[in-house]
Amino acid sequence: MSLYLIILLFSLSGPLAFSFEKNLRLYKRWKYLLPAIAITMFVFVIWDIIFTHNGYWFFNPIYNSGIYINKLPLEEYLFFMVIPYACAFSFYAIQFHFPKFKLNERWTKVVTFLLVIVSVLMSFLCRDYTYTFVVFLVLPVILLLSYYFAREVVQYYLAIYPILLIPFFIINGILTGTGIEQAVFDYNPQAILGIRILSVPIEDMFYNFSLLLLPLALTHMFEVRFKKTKSA
Repeated sequence: MSLYLIILLFSLSGPLAFSFEKNLRLYKRWKYLLPAIAITMFVFVIWDIIFTHNGYWFFNPIYNSGIYINKLPLEEYLFFMVIPYACAFSFYAIQFHFPKFKLNERWTKVVTFLLVIVSVLMSFLCRDYTYTFVVFLVLPVILLLSYYFAREVVQYYLAIYPILLIPFFIINGILTGTGIEQAVFDYNPQAILGIRILSVPIEDMFYNFSLLLLPLALTHMFEVRFKKTKSA
């Protein structure tokens, strides 16, 4: 079994098992969450395929199954299902147990505004680094759409995201080479700034921000729409 697949199965096992916990009962959200993850997967897989074909990042064959679709290993497709689900579980668990752990409307607006401004500025300044440029171009789009259509999610997400960075650095750290001889996947040095925390490129923190926020915002939108349709 590939190391990449083992890491994904380990990441999914706990969240999936506790999705049936009698208080949280995340499985009841599946009809909204799973389509949201599917849409997110579609968007990010297209991004992934384009970047792989252009040589901006690559996958180490010794750590995956050897099954490739459009130059992406099978595990990479699973990544876009497993990681958003695992982080959605963490998000809803924290929200459930600590319902007041969120930013108020004023601070949500301030932090959103600052993140958008900084991201736009970074995308302009880093336009020679393709991955950096695209990451900071995508983030404000997803954040603004989420703020407009799912503000309540953004209020919680901005407060919770620093906590989500803990498992992110563990999992992404291993995938990018921390503690192992070679990286499971790595980046063309000409496409990134070259600033890393452990082995994780700093851009991945902001890539991850968008990857995890989008399915949460979409889930909220689907829930609201369903409730409106049901009450009509």
